[in-house]
Amino acid sequence: MVVEPSLLSVKGLCFERDDIPVIDSVCLDLRDGEILQIEGPNGSGKTTLLRLLTTALAPTHGDIYYRGSRLSECRFEYLSNLLFLGHQSAVKMTLTPEENLSWMTGYATTSEKLLAALDSVQLTGYADVPCYRLSAGQQRRVALARLLISSAKIWFLDEPFTALDNQGVKLIEECMQGHVDVGGSVVLSTHQPIAMNAVRHYSLVDQSSRGVN
Repeated sequence: MVVEPSLLSVKGLCFERDDIPVIDSVCLDLRDGEILQIEGPNGSGKTTLLRLLTTALAPTHGDIYYRGSRLSECRFEYLSNLLFLGHQSAVKMTLTPEENLSWMTGYATTSEKLLAALDSVQLTGYADVPCYRLSAGQQRRVALARLLISSAKIWFLDEPFTALDNQGVKLIEECMQGHVDVGGSVVLSTHQPIAMNAVRHYSLVDQSSRGVN
């Protein structure tokens, strides 16, 4: 029986800043259709780990594998199949929500799909309003609308529930569930409990992995 390699595999990942270890010997695996929650207190390196996994930072030591291949051998394929949302909204304030989504997706998505995504995140009627006129929560929803139009295999979400009310939190959970239901995978960091089944956890404090909720 042939065993398929993990979608994403991390072996002995380390990162130092000014010779001080920030991430030390992280080993973890992510499979198709799985949600992996990175846990740890503030300052434990959750955001740094996500930036390493998305290649925004280069590790000091260790390796990252995508479907069994070292990242250096499949970098373009890997980057083409990931979506990263940071804990900040990262929207261009002078652009409208529709313009932001069009820019974020490389102008490859139709206006109808963009408007439908904005409707789904409760931004109906705001598509043509400059983002600087929106509240922090509405700006966050603009960024999160990307989840509804992305074809990326792996989502990396850094504190995705920031500045959202309960309805917004439920929306993200529904997006994540829909993503894994069709074989996608999610890696996220959050201090907030997730009201979802089949979430696996990795602790940066004791570098341990535990099973689903």
